[in-house]
Amino acid sequence: MAHFLRLFNKKSIKKVHLMPKLELNSSSRCYFSDLNRAVSEAEKVVGYPSFFLNMRCLMSPKVAFSLKKLDGNDHLLLKTAKNLINDEKMFGSIVLLFSKATGFSPNMPKMQLDEKTGVLQSQRTLAEVTEMLRMTHLVHQNIKNTRKISNSGKNSSFENEIINGNKLALLGGDSLLAKSIAELAKLRNQELLALIMSCVRDFAESNFIGDRDEQNFPLPSDPKSYKPVNLEADSMDEDNLKPINMKGVMGNPEKEWAVRHILSAGSLLGKSCQGALKLAGLDEDLQKQGYLFGKNLALAWQACIDLEPFKFTTIPSGAQFSLVSAPVLFHLEYDPSLYEEIKKGKKTVDDINFAHIHSEILKGPGLEKTRNLARKHCEQAMKVLNQLKPSDARTALQNIILAMQDI
Repeated sequence: MAHFLRLFNKKSIKKVHLMPKLELNSSSRCYFSDLNRAVSEAEKVVGYPSFFLNMRCLMSPKVAFSLKKLDGNDHLLLKTAKNLINDEKMFGSIVLLFSKATGFSPNMPKMQLDEKTGVLQSQRTLAEVTEMLRMTHLVHQNIKNTRKISNSGKNSSFENEIINGNKLALLGGDSLLAKSIAELAKLRNQELLALIMSCVRDFAESNFIGDRDEQNFPLPSDPKSYKPVNLEADSMDEDNLKPINMKGVMGNPEKEWAVRHILSAGSLLGKSCQGALKLAGLDEDLQKQGYLFGKNLALAWQACIDLEPFKFTTIPSGAQFSLVSAPVLFHLEYDPSLYEEIKKGKKTVDDINFAHIHSEILKGPGLEKTRNLARKHCEQAMKVLNQLKPSDARTALQNIILAMQDI
């Protein structure tokens, strides 16, 4: 483990980012400082920060050694591994905090209580599984498509680096997935197993939504192809074991954005909060509220992340951002002509003029709509918390949400 930490020591990291790092202005620095402070204070309430959840189950020395061999090239896996060490990953802590805020059934044996965190031992295990599944998805996302056969053999060194990185991403992600399933099975709760495993299905489905370039980076739907329909109630909120009803989703900016991020993150956090209440023996109505809380918190968090590249008047040459982020999708609804620039990325997103897209979005209503979107999901998450009894855990979660609203 010490070897792994030395490998990713910030001072020794070579720059392998796919895009130049953007410097935050004073207001955005203040926002992220407030949010990080809220998360750090929240983790103290349960005494088990997500960083240690990550490190407890992260990687073996063999995997760390294999990652070291990737140091110096631009494989996505190395960037993700560094982010797992250096960035805030709070899913596990949120599950623990929500578990502590809701309490548990009086019929639950007290011997199951984890005195260190103030939650049940089974809930702590679920929090660890949540972190492992989150990492599984992030690691699997770093598999890069290799060159076409017609171009193979021109740079065998480069191809070997990509292949080795892909093997590590595939096997490393599978190893984490297997370990998470094994830990989950130890809880001997079939309903919980079915609930959490449906998140794995959602992860897979998130990779097959809409258009993609040849490296599988997502592209937004053509706004001109969207035809408004009378949408039914969200099937995932009614029965979240079923796949999401995709009717009328693609091309609808808010729906398309929500579905993409429910499948890739909101489903996991929501169902983990729901599962924590199931383990606590609480009623199904409260379990459903747990799902809504986690889902909306994840979506609010994502909306805040989507705003980050647009806190600047310009971006460095070569910088890129997500083309399916909320500001982009909202702007396409306002100005469909911008899709002509995005269409250039059918082969690779490197062919797209991101600076032009960035400048156009700054002129339109997409940023304000994204801020409203973040506030909307913050309010929905806060609504669930307001139904709970006052406690230090509830206050900690409220502080995280308040920090997100200050954008």
